[in-house]
Amino acid sequence: MTQHQSIQKAIAYMEARLHEPLPLERIAAEAGFSAYHFHRLFREHTGRNVGEYLRMRRLALASRRLLEEERGILDLALSCGFESQEAFTRAFKRLYGLPPGRYRRLFLHHQSARERMESTMSTNEALSSSPLKGWFLSGSHPHQYRISLDRSTIHQGSSSGQLESLGETDPGGFATLMQQFRADTFRGKRMRLSGFVRTRGASGFCGLWMRVDNAAEDVLQFDNMNDRPLAGDLDWNHYSIVLDVPEESAVISLGVLLYGPGRVWLDSLRFEEVDASVPTTGQPPAPELPAGPVNLHFED
Repeated sequence: MTQHQSIQKAIAYMEARLHEPLPLERIAAEAGFSAYHFHRLFREHTGRNVGEYLRMRRLALASRRLLEEERGILDLALSCGFESQEAFTRAFKRLYGLPPGRYRRLFLHHQSARERMESTMSTNEALSSSPLKGWFLSGSHPHQYRISLDRSTIHQGSSSGQLESLGETDPGGFATLMQQFRADTFRGKRMRLSGFVRTRGASGFCGLWMRVDNAAEDVLQFDNMNDRPLAGDLDWNHYSIVLDVPEESAVISLGVLLYGPGRVWLDSLRFEEVDASVPTTGQPPAPELPAGPVNLHFED
């Protein structure tokens, strides 16, 4: 099991037990590491320490439950692992900018108004414009899919990106929620795209992807997780792609793709430089060619 697979195992363990006390030693043991070593690895891979991650996820769940349940704030605070309503309120306000009571009053009204507005939009209107700033829908059959901002299924914060099929899809058809940008700033660097993905009903193939092209649109580096595909119903977990960006690079494309029917959510993405000790995940290069023709008489 690789280090990243151990991190994924620990995240799955935490996600299934967010309402339980989770000491670091218990989580580290699940991943097969000492607490000290696991804490360092977890921060290296996710950008957060374990305590921060658990607090962020519990607050994200609390933000949804504030809008979906009528439970009192003290009750909610205790069920999310906080010792008091005051501690919960302070942590919630730091992350969301509002105390939980005001957040509930404000966004209950906002949510009902938004749902009324969205119910009047046709499928064609939703497909013709991107609701996600900086992102767009593409693929072989984009008309059979849609992208949206989901405020009910989140990993952290108040929303996630969603890509979903619209009914039946053509065999072999796929779509992607993606973005493109210039490679200038990243030339000569090893870059890691990482983030949290959740799937439901993904009966084909799903995964993060990243591609580096030159000015002639030749593919220099590429990975779409086809050697480690996601499928079925998967809860939030952490995935990554690592590619070198050659000096002749012009464009970087990245996103999440979905072959066939299903739904996939994307949240908490990071795009960062890593050092040479982090292995790349791209497809292996073509085998090295000989300097000239060999065995022309078939005698060797």
